Amino acid sequence: MLWPALLSLVTLLSATSGGVTERAEYDYYKYHPMLEISQWMDQVAMDHPGVVTVMKYGQTYEKRTIRLLKIGLNTGEKKKAIWMDCGIHAREWIAPAFCQYFVSQILKAHKTDLKMQEMLKNMDFYVTPVLNIDGYIYTWENNATRLWRKNRSPGPLGNSCTGVDLNRNFDANWGTVGVSVNCSSEIYCGSQPVSEPEAQAVTYFVGTRPQEFLCFLTIHSYGQLLLLPYGHPNFTASNYQEMMEVGLGAADAIRKVHGMNYRVGTSPDVLYPNSGSSRDWARMQEIPFSFTFELRDNGTFGFELPEDEIRPACEEAYSGALHIITYAHDKTFSGAVATAAATLSIMLLAVGVTGNSLL
Repeated sequence: MLWPALLSLVTLLSATSGGVTERAEYDYYKYHPMLEISQWMDQVAMDHPGVVTVMKYGQTYEKRTIRLLKIGLNTGEKKKAIWMDCGIHAREWIAPAFCQYFVSQILKAHKTDLKMQEMLKNMDFYVTPVLNIDGYIYTWENNATRLWRKNRSPGPLGNSCTGVDLNRNFDANWGTVGVSVNCSSEIYCGSQPVSEPEAQAVTYFVGTRPQEFLCFLTIHSYGQLLLLPYGHPNFTASNYQEMMEVGLGAADAIRKVHGMNYRVGTSPDVLYPNSGSSRDWARMQEIPFSFTFELRDNGTFGFELPEDEIRPACEEAYSGALHIITYAHDKTFSGAVATAAATLSIMLLAVGVTGNSLL
């Protein structure tokens, strides 16, 4: 009679709030150091088998592994994709917080939301919570390092400076405007295009299959902006008007959440000219929709956004990102559905099947 009693005790312990099988819920409304983010990635994959996979796709200068979460339903078909990266600039802590929030929300939505289920069947989401891992870890060391922006690679031989601005290192009008060749500068573009291993990782992962990607979203702070290509004032994207309309729709979606205003436009129009950004590079790969999100705020707290603003910042940005992603999805797959329906109709008529005979 001892075994049933022990079984009952284990069941009781597991059911209580202090149960031995309980796990502390992850707090999406605080900033997490890299170790906790890495552990969270592994846990999310364990909690959602068949939906979430952890993928390695590069190394940082300091030999840390760059990983992403691949989120999607395995249909056995070749799928389209959405790219999102956060933390390319080390000090912008709200960006990795948003990537984690974004993942949690789409995983929650896919359980009950038919639209999210449809999108996860048609597309895979590739989400990198922290791209500039070395720099991000460095910002957690102390107050003196908190506002570090670049990666941690050494400067040119004979220089004591450290770091390259990864968002000036991509092969997109590299080194022409909005950059510095002084390795001590925060906007130092590197010795050549794609000199940095972090930029190489993205370039290889996305650039070897750009036709799969419908959308490239890179998350930054601060300024409350939605930036579209190109950063160089002499270049205009072929679908500029469409991206502006989609961006303005995203800004409307953001405003409806907490009343926050985001400006939409190219970097020269609403911020400053720049070159070598991942956003511009992605559009040059013919990825149709490429946007930079500059999250809260407008300068009151800057890169040190308080933790009590993480939730509203993430909620509004999620609404904006979802607007862009849904537009890209529907443009691609609604057309495909319409074409399939038309083809089926023609086939039915060809074999003499009418609407009446189907009743």
